[in-house]
Amino acid sequence: MIRTDALDQLPVRTALPALRAALDERGAAVLCAPPGTGKTTLVPLALAGLTGGGPVRRVVVAEPRRIAARAAARRMAWLLGEEVGGTVGFTVRGERRAGRDTVVEVVTTGVLLQRLQRDQELAGVDAVVLDECHERHLDADTAAAFLLDVRATLRPDLWLVAASATTDAAGWARLLGDGATGDGELPDDGRADGAAGSGGPAAPGESRGSDGPAGRGGADSGGAYAPVVEAHGVSHPVEVVWSPPSRPVRPPQGLRVDPALLDHVATVVRRALRERDGDVLCFLPGVGEIGRVAGLLRGVAAEVLQVHGRAPAAVQDAVLGGGTGVRRVVLATSVAESSLTVPGVRTVVDAGLAREPRTDHARGLSSLTTVRVSQAGARQRAGRAGREAPGAVYRCWAEAEQPRLPQWPSPEIGVADLTGFALQTACWGDPDAAGLALLDPPPAGAMAAAGEVLRAVGAVDAGGRATGRGVRMARLGLHPRLARALLDGAELVGHRRAAEVVALLSEEPPREYGDDLAAAWRSARRGGDAYAQRWRAEVRRLQGAAGQREPGGGPARPDEELTDDAVAGLVTALAFPERVALSRGSGAYLMASGTGAALGDGSRLGTAEWLAVAVADRSSGAASARVRLAAVTDEDTARQAAGGLLSVAEEVVWSTERGDVAARRVERLGAVELAVRPLSRPDPDRLRAALLDGLRREGPGLLRWPDEASVLRGRMAFLHRELGEPWPDVSDAALLGAPDAWLGPELDGARRRSDLERVDAGRALARLLPWAGGEAARFDELAPERIAVPSGSRIRVDYAGERPVLAVKLQELFGLERTPLIAGGRVPLLVHLLSPAGRPAAVTTDLASFWRDGYRAVRAELRGRYPRHPWPEDPLSAEATRYTKARLQRK
Repeated sequence: MIRTDALDQLPVRTALPALRAALDERGAAVLCAPPGTGKTTLVPLALAGLTGGGPVRRVVVAEPRRIAARAAARRMAWLLGEEVGGTVGFTVRGERRAGRDTVVEVVTTGVLLQRLQRDQELAGVDAVVLDECHERHLDADTAAAFLLDVRATLRPDLWLVAASATTDAAGWARLLGDGATGDGELPDDGRADGAAGSGGPAAPGESRGSDGPAGRGGADSGGAYAPVVEAHGVSHPVEVVWSPPSRPVRPPQGLRVDPALLDHVATVVRRALRERDGDVLCFLPGVGEIGRVAGLLRGVAAEVLQVHGRAPAAVQDAVLGGGTGVRRVVLATSVAESSLTVPGVRTVVDAGLAREPRTDHARGLSSLTTVRVSQAGARQRAGRAGREAPGAVYRCWAEAEQPRLPQWPSPEIGVADLTGFALQTACWGDPDAAGLALLDPPPAGAMAAAGEVLRAVGAVDAGGRATGRGVRMARLGLHPRLARALLDGAELVGHRRAAEVVALLSEEPPREYGDDLAAAWRSARRGGDAYAQRWRAEVRRLQGAAGQREPGGGPARPDEELTDDAVAGLVTALAFPERVALSRGSGAYLMASGTGAALGDGSRLGTAEWLAVAVADRSSGAASARVRLAAVTDEDTARQAAGGLLSVAEEVVWSTERGDVAARRVERLGAVELAVRPLSRPDPDRLRAALLDGLRREGPGLLRWPDEASVLRGRMAFLHRELGEPWPDVSDAALLGAPDAWLGPELDGARRRSDLERVDAGRALARLLPWAGGEAARFDELAPERIAVPSGSRIRVDYAGERPVLAVKLQELFGLERTPLIAGGRVPLLVHLLSPAGRPAAVTTDLASFWRDGYRAVRAELRGRYPRHPWPEDPLSAEATRYTKARLQRK
């Protein structure tokens, strides 16, 4: 018996006439309705003609999550007074409860994609509802694009509804409008003609309809738009309580959340239980955090329930079915933001975190990462407290931080691994997705990385078109990497064991299973928990899929030839060939991708020489990725699974570790060196290039620089600085920029560092002097190495500084009226006048001025200190000497 009273209480009922009218006229519409209004349950029943009259139509409802698909089907069946599997059914991966009499079928978006690939016309389906499309899951965006393509080319009669729980409707209205029949525009107020609502104020964060054509999807003010139909929820005021931690907590990194924040969340939950009535709904980012907070809440006067995608069906049913008179604390992931309605909730505690996918294409790592909740997500969470009565939300952050939160969650297409998406589009016939209607285009770099993976596993050809193998992989409902592991692994180890390992890889085992994949496999086999049950169901599905059509003549070797540990390593390596890793000691590994990896403390995998890494994540600033799940393997298996990464090359390079030429033949598996042999006769050109690289890295100081060479370089540098061409630039940059001009013969004969260290840099530099034009003959004249002074001494000129310096004892310049000039008389020497002991007494570039103005003061200071040396009153008429007065008399 249909529960009419319950149906009549759903606010979305007032929007149904407008929705039907929009679909009759345009065939597509956007439905904006807050959570709890009945858009997921009443709308499909009404479109199917099961309530409110009208012809019977077959309706498919696509949900982003399995838990939401099951819950929606159960709710609709209950409203009809039936059991699931009759008029209303559901299909999720590994579970189907639907039959020939099913009129409304709830599926996950992944299942919908599989159906579209098998039957693009969706024969027998009259309408598709894409629920929670505002969450921007990749599968939902892809399914929407495919459905719009179907409507435009094959099925203009197919109704399409994009159901959203937020005001972000403009982008979807534009997208659906491009494929709708007729011409329409989004009105200035964001409403379509006939938009309906139940009236009443919207709860905090709830949708009141589109804010106009400036949406996140980028719709502009012109063009065709699908109608936007609104329904308002019956809302109640929600008080916001800001409850930040009393002391700073570390921001999340990767999957790690500061335990201090979780302690604070548990404290806030206890506070909410004291201060408020009703049930408490607490939002946390993931399963691990839910488990920790649940442990911290032991002993509270309430039933603590955990809701997430891995929760047992019985727990999910208990949460969604309402309370039993005992207060409840429901710890949930973001799945409870809009996909599920939890009755009895009066208070929300929001930890302020969420999980989003991220892909590091350079390191071949994909994982979830913890991020701050978006403002839209925070509004959705807060609205859960005002569904049935006035409520409150406790936000575990400061009010000042609110404006700094991102406005929306990141569209998955912009941040996720796009390998599966790229295979879907290739099988659809649009490899680069250029012809698909998408709110956000896929990033070019992510698509290029995805294409490389698909070509490596044989899923697409060189032009990006799907191969027969690729089509089969797409229909397995797995990531292409796992599909490759299943198909190739089935040939090598048999369908059953390949399916068992792939099932482990497709849904990461609980942390308590440990980081050893083979041990986790054994735990799943004998386990009775919810994960083990789901794993067994997935194994059955995959085993059947792998055995549908043998890709070869049967298994390459019998099951019993390999141990389970070896099978785990092989299948994991087939899925992630670039993550096979060789030990570097002390729990550190180098993956074939070139990324370092490290095991956690106490891991039993630390003694393994080789690992096949299944799950790893690298937090910002970390030197290595942290291994979360891996299997022991060996070199032969690594070679077999990652054969496409094998290379043999002759390398002649400058090794910075050795500081010398390394000439060797290297066999590599990606970045991992497998075998190295020295080359006895390296290619001369490559040898020369390696020596040049070493010279550039270490500089000209790598050569031998006797004093004469340094002096020569200083003289040449002086002339280049003062006179320019043709005198050469001998700076490090110039010398290293054109080494052949001065070092050619020595490079031709060198084989190693020691050969360069024996090269006389002075002899090599002399080649740069301008011999061809004859200017080199004047080198000694223009930049003399020594200067003759009146005493008869020849004093070396120091060219090391900015100005050439003549350092000479003062008495040796008696009689010299003017400063010596060099560079063709252009540059006076900087004369350092020394005492008899060789210490500077004065510095001048104008010797005449010194004799006239400075000598008397110097004479007065030094004659008492050095009485044995001559200090004439008239230095210009005195005899220059380097001797004492006594020796001059003897002479």
